[in-house]
Amino acid sequence: MQAQNHKWISFFSFLLFCASSIPTLEGTRLLQELSPKEYFSSFQAGRASLAYFSPKVSPGAQPFLEQIENSAEALQDYGISVVKVHCPKEDASRYCGKENALRKAYLFRGNVLIREFPTDALFDVNSIVANVLFALLFNEVKYVETLADLQNIENTLKGKSNMVFTYVPATGTAEHRAVMEAAFVYGTAHQFVLTTEAMLLKDSGNDDVSSAKMLFCHCQLVTDLSEPCRRTPMEQTLTLLNIHRHLKLMGAPLVTEVAEDPEKVSTIHLQLGLPLVFILSQKETYEADRRTAEFVAWRLLGKAGVALLSRDLLDLNILLRSNVALKTPEEGVPIKYLVLEDTDEVITLVEDKNKIEQIQEEEEEEEDEEDNKESSNQDIQDDQVVEAVSRDKKRELPLEKIRVLTEENFNSALLETTRTVVLFYASWEAVSLAVLQSYTEVADHLKGTEGLLLSGVNCWDWPGVCRMENVTQFPTIKIYEKGERSVVYSGMWGTEQLTSFIILSQVSCPLKLATIDEAERYLRGEFPSELSSYHHTSILGVFSAATGEAREAFEEAGNILSGHVTMGMYLEDDALALSHKYAVSPPAILLARSGGQSVEGIALAKENTQEMVQMIKYELLDAFPEITVQNLPHYLQLRKPFLILFSDGGIDQMESEEMMRKKTPVGRGILKAYFATIPSLPVLIWVNLHDGGQVFKFPPEQSITEMNILSWLEKLKAGLEIPSSTLSEEDWKPPLPAYDFLQMMETAEPSLHTSHQHGDTPSQSSPESLRGDSTIQEEPSQETKAEKVGSPGRDLRGTAPRLAAREKQGKRHSEL
Repeated sequence: MQAQNHKWISFFSFLLFCASSIPTLEGTRLLQELSPKEYFSSFQAGRASLAYFSPKVSPGAQPFLEQIENSAEALQDYGISVVKVHCPKEDASRYCGKENALRKAYLFRGNVLIREFPTDALFDVNSIVANVLFALLFNEVKYVETLADLQNIENTLKGKSNMVFTYVPATGTAEHRAVMEAAFVYGTAHQFVLTTEAMLLKDSGNDDVSSAKMLFCHCQLVTDLSEPCRRTPMEQTLTLLNIHRHLKLMGAPLVTEVAEDPEKVSTIHLQLGLPLVFILSQKETYEADRRTAEFVAWRLLGKAGVALLSRDLLDLNILLRSNVALKTPEEGVPIKYLVLEDTDEVITLVEDKNKIEQIQEEEEEEEDEEDNKESSNQDIQDDQVVEAVSRDKKRELPLEKIRVLTEENFNSALLETTRTVVLFYASWEAVSLAVLQSYTEVADHLKGTEGLLLSGVNCWDWPGVCRMENVTQFPTIKIYEKGERSVVYSGMWGTEQLTSFIILSQVSCPLKLATIDEAERYLRGEFPSELSSYHHTSILGVFSAATGEAREAFEEAGNILSGHVTMGMYLEDDALALSHKYAVSPPAILLARSGGQSVEGIALAKENTQEMVQMIKYELLDAFPEITVQNLPHYLQLRKPFLILFSDGGIDQMESEEMMRKKTPVGRGILKAYFATIPSLPVLIWVNLHDGGQVFKFPPEQSITEMNILSWLEKLKAGLEIPSSTLSEEDWKPPLPAYDFLQMMETAEPSLHTSHQHGDTPSQSSPESLRGDSTIQEEPSQETKAEKVGSPGRDLRGTAPRLAAREKQGKRHSEL
């Protein structure tokens, strides 16, 4: 409280200094009484005086004279003398004549009459000071009656000076006096405009015309005449002290950059009893954080100060996820570091003093709930992705291996390296956070890879980037080749699958081979060198000069399947010799499995690109696969019966080493759906999901041998076997549409549109629609347009890894 008193004492000292700096008439009394001759001979050039001419005996003028005498001290502070002129009875001059007695007061500057005042307009000290200053400051204070007049003044000020626009219900009031006294001090710095027309205030967006209002119009920042001046209202009552405080705040820097301990920071806002908001920044997103701070500062102008605090310059002992700090003017109160979702929460934080405690209580409650949450919670069990995020949310991710991309550096980053991998994600969405964890593992695995950059774009922070890159769902991974096409990833989100896609996409697809030796090495998995340690199935297309259409379809199929398979192409004069070695004729493909240990030749009869894509994907299917979530849709598309071996790992003589390594715990659930009780393993099942759903079980008394299996299959074809069970005709649907992962995989299958040029026209759905920012949808109001002076951003972009927005968490695997 003591500090607060010092602030006001400083302000009054300032006013006294202003008053003492104004020269006055030497020997002037507060109310002078002179004769007409004495008064007119005492005029000094440039000096103002207010004179009342009265006969020596005039009882009716007594109340007015009392107010004139009371105003003398206030007017003297502004260099204006107050004089009572005694008129002789015989004096019939202009000022002393009967006609004017007791009716008027006169304002002179030197010997020039400025204005005549009816005495009934000067009814108290406020009206006298207000009207006298209003008359003297006619160049500093413009009076307007129409909207056109106001707009004309505003247009002349744009790019030059700011405007202080004030509405008072009537002149001569205390508020009118306060405005005139402020104009006397600040009139050379700002253009003051006054009106008593209520409609002008309503046109400015304020329907409350019952009391005086002041708007500070930031016209100096506007260079386009079509743009209005942003207006900041003064929310306090119009007193000289409040006006001075408001104008000081309007003149303070919009955003202060801080490079010292925030505990030691002091700004004009703290000195005037207002809080200071710190936006925590980092070098990667400095420009965006600066715009965010400016946007917040515009919203809080006159209510709080805003500073940009860099994490990189200071070793702050705070949580990494904290993105906002609040310093209050009270001495001894520590700075509070908080995690806020968006700028609206910052505004609420300042406007609602109870919000700080509420946020801290909510965070503590959330942490307690998470710590006490049991693993049997149904909501988490329903979605394994959410479970993983909930389980690992407190684990710090090594995000330093991932380059943060923003609106400023996105395009330039794509040109820095040969290939740039970009993860487009939403910081609040469960799947995005799960994929982000896998992505950091991929970044660790591929660190040091020459010509490869792994980066990420938070579409919640940068919707414009995601819209321009045609990102229509979260998460999305795209690989950009410098100055060329981009490839969209549509596989599983595990670390192994992501790594495989990135490695495969580094190689041209199809890879053009120049010699027989390169082709043979390619089939053995030795060429190119970057894939020599990577086990994969290689596809080599062999073409002659006469097979142009098939070759073109093969090349287009390679573009579509880039990153998913390895495809080579041999088109030389000796291509015929290579194809003859594997008993095929061009056009043909050679399929090399297990590092070239077996090479299968397949004639190419398809010349349609899409059909060739489907054929290649079919040929890549294993003859004896383990069914997984990833490959099940491909096998279902064949619409063939399934011959399934359910194993507990105890029949290694019938399974390959790879099959032994993998296990599918879901198999027991399938057997439970097939039979009332789970049979002893191993068990061989034949089921046709596409025709009646009949389930046949291989006779348990027979050993599983090739001869017995073939004999059993012949009986099935002849209809001699009785099904063990029949599956229900009820559709097998996911519990919720958001869990229809097979449909998502089907939609995300590589197609003719997975590769496109950087910056293609986006679809109508965009990440911007997810942000819940209603101002994007609204017609731009005058205030909204004016905000362009500050910043377009409304989110705490990039300031820290933010928590998921509470109102958005219910959306799972959301399409935009």
